Amino acid sequence: MSQEPTAGHPGEHSGDARPEEPVAPRRSAGRTSLLVVGCLLAGAVAGGGAGLIAGSVFAPDDPFRSSAVAPGQPGGTDARAAASTLLPSVVQIRAGAARGSGFAIDPAGRVLTNHHVIAGATAVEVQLADGRVVGGRIVGSDPASDIAVVEVTGATVPSADLGESTDLRIGQAVIAVGSPLGLSSTVTAGIVSAVDRPARLSGPGRPEQPMVQTDASINPGNSGGPLADLEGRVVGVNTAIATVGGAESGNIGIGFAVPIDRALRIARTIIANN
Repeated sequence: MSQEPTAGHPGEHSGDARPEEPVAPRRSAGRTSLLVVGCLLAGAVAGGGAGLIAGSVFAPDDPFRSSAVAPGQPGGTDARAAASTLLPSVVQIRAGAARGSGFAIDPAGRVLTNHHVIAGATAVEVQLADGRVVGGRIVGSDPASDIAVVEVTGATVPSADLGESTDLRIGQAVIAVGSPLGLSSTVTAGIVSAVDRPARLSGPGRPEQPMVQTDASINPGNSGGPLADLEGRVVGVNTAIATVGGAESGNIGIGFAVPIDRALRIARTIIANN
């Protein structure tokens, strides 16, 4: 027996989301609740951040869809090649005590991440793949979709190759990249467990939205990092995990990502209204 999941944005140990039960597997001892929480490292971030919800902006020449893979850079259809392609574009986001992940989406140094990573912050630090730490400016965010845009200052970050989440199929191999538990440039592998899985992000009045479900290992600190196919193309933004008994129990093979197609529509709106 299953129910639709509810996703939230708490910190590592906060347990501040109290969603409905997404799955209740039968067992002789009774029901085991699965709690769906945002995969943010450190304490919960209070405050609403720079909230912005507006209509989608579509440019005829879409800079986000251009390939970021340089000539001669490794490609192919295995996790090692995909990781080599994607890792230079993935960063760690530091917003006060909070730690999350993100990835560059255009040559201007704009980075896509989760709203709950930067919520309540006025400025952030960005740790690049080579270990350098530079400044970051919060361009804006959309709490309803849990998407935010940060602009890197003082450094150049190669933009990631962006795919199409509408092309995803159940059982397709994917990788998750980010900084779980602060371990930067970590890569895990799995499959697409479900597409269009309904989930409700925590917060009053926030709508239910379809998410990509994956069993690629996602833990606190992965929030905002990319979920990618084996060509190294980003297909989702890692956002939440299901746990048994609270966020401190860690990954159990049920993670959720915002589909990249929707994430980019929100990112265009945020940038256009900056």
